[in-house]
Amino acid sequence: MSTIPFSQAKLIELNCLEPVFFASRELSDTYYTEGLLGNYALTYALGWVNSPYRLQGQATGRPTYKEDFQTIAQSCYILPASPIGRVTFRFERFNALSDAYWYTMTNNRVATAREDLPLQRQGKKPSSFRASNFPQTGRLRMIERGNKFQTLVFGNQQLPDYIRLGKFASKVKVNVLKEFPVTLLPPGEYQSQFYLNVADLPTQIEVFAFDLISIPPAPILKNLHFRGAAWQIGEMIVPAGLHYCGRENRNE
Repeated sequence: MSTIPFSQAKLIELNCLEPVFFASRELSDTYYTEGLLGNYALTYALGWVNSPYRLQGQATGRPTYKEDFQTIAQSCYILPASPIGRVTFRFERFNALSDAYWYTMTNNRVATAREDLPLQRQGKKPSSFRASNFPQTGRLRMIERGNKFQTLVFGNQQLPDYIRLGKFASKVKVNVLKEFPVTLLPPGEYQSQFYLNVADLPTQIEVFAFDLISIPPAPILKNLHFRGAAWQIGEMIVPAGLHYCGRENRNE
């Protein structure tokens, strides 16, 4: 890559003022939040793009990250946020069971329509017994309040003082620590300490080693050792050419 789409970058700190929850992993009735903040979630939380509150029809079948980020891809970009120090978590139990006289646990949901029980026993699937994506009981592992994360923001976008983040729209304070110019480094071997979204990596780099954090919607890499062009931001190094859904846009 011979040009730099972003002339400057901001190092920011994100301070969790409330517990933050994402369903990074689901094991039985427990829903775990990993100790990081994904850059796609941060992009929505910063207000750069918006997604409909309620999806209907075919729109429920797949995410629309590519379409949503297309309008801003040339003007701004944010890396996944890595923790400052050790991440602490808290567990909470949620229970939204029915207070009806009769109910039974079915496919990840509580059925309260007792008249559907004979149909279910005959092998039929009444709507009240079908599987649901909205669990009504279980445990949540959440990022505890007070945890801090840091990341890099590329571009000249104005940043809000506070954002709402996660499934419960938890309050997070945004602090800009420092601004840096972005310098393009020639192809070579580099080590990046920042968290990187696999879907956003350029195709021109040769990857030697990394640690993988497997979370949806795309895995996150850390401690990436690679060969290729790089962007230098102060003393920090990241691969050059980071781009929202960059690998998908190149049909990989």
